[in-house]
Amino acid sequence: MHRTKKVFVAVAGNIGSGKSSLTKLLCDRFGWKPFFESVEDNPYLSDFYADMERWSFHLQVYFLSNRFRCHKSITEGEESVVLDRVIYEDAEIFARNLYEIGKMSERDYKNYVALYGVMTQYLEAPDLLIYLRASVDTLLKQISLRGRDYEQSIAREYLEQLNRHYESWIGRYNLGPALVIEAGKVDFVNKTEDFDRIAEIVGNRLRLGS
Repeated sequence: MHRTKKVFVAVAGNIGSGKSSLTKLLCDRFGWKPFFESVEDNPYLSDFYADMERWSFHLQVYFLSNRFRCHKSITEGEESVVLDRVIYEDAEIFARNLYEIGKMSERDYKNYVALYGVMTQYLEAPDLLIYLRASVDTLLKQISLRGRDYEQSIAREYLEQLNRHYESWIGRYNLGPALVIEAGKVDFVNKTEDFDRIAEIVGNRLRLGS
């Protein structure tokens, strides 16, 4: 039997790194509840990829609001959960990158960061953060395979920029335990032994009983 104590696991990583797939697999294995990133019902995403400068602030506030609501409900609830993408990625990766490449104005960025700072004061960090590290080639392959129309225009340079921010962020992440998985070197979707190894590591990190 697995321990009955509630656990909160979060999966972080760049676009196409395999977050949703790993979230589902972990939930199936351990009997946890998945919280997936809001994508299909996002009213800004397709507009954003067509015109980043115009829609960046709107998109990031939408994500921030949804992520805060999910994160808060998880920490206040009683169920064990795996969260697909964490609120920290919104500010540390995406909004920061949009500002640095000139797709978000300084005024909007400062407003966004101030809002993020207030919100995160009320949140508890995950019991375990899993970061899926992947090369840009791996990301582009996965993006192509899943075939979302609005993602097909994502430039290699944009993914490279995001990867740099991810590496900077994970290197200084200190809110709780973190596990880095080299997503390009394992195939946890198609190879059972690869996922079994990841599940074993996650169980050990969380001190799950057997």
